[in-house]
Amino acid sequence: MTSLPSAPLGLTCSASHDTVRIELSGDLDHLHADLLVEAVDRALSEHPGLGDLWLDCAGLSAVDSSGLAALLMVRRRTGGAGAGLHLDARPVQLDRLLEITGTLEYLTASGTGAQALRRTGSSAARGGPADEDQPAAPSGLAEPHA
Repeated sequence: MTSLPSAPLGLTCSASHDTVRIELSGDLDHLHADLLVEAVDRALSEHPGLGDLWLDCAGLSAVDSSGLAALLMVRRRTGGAGAGLHLDARPVQLDRLLEITGTLEYLTASGTGAQALRRTGSSAARGGPADEDQPAAPSGLAEPHA
């Protein structure tokens, strides 16, 4: 059995006042997952006080376990920064992966991020731990550490 070569991950970033949007295309896999995490780290450092990070997933052709780990890391980092994470235009195969692994709600929970922190006055909005206002990591899955 032969496997198809991985399609390079394309990332197109755009930013407004308190929002960053990253369009993803190609494969979010073991060869390319770090590129997404690096792009998000760059966005968070270049846009302090970021309100929302939107990942447009329409162009994704494949996501493997490393890609899932990268999405979990992105969720952790945006939550730690008090920013909301939004996964737009998820392809069917991504939704299926998130459902099977029990991570769909964790990665797509509404009310997380900066807007929820501002409403609740959480310590994360003041620079404290952000985990108290975020949904718990899915059971049975270890979230990657920074």
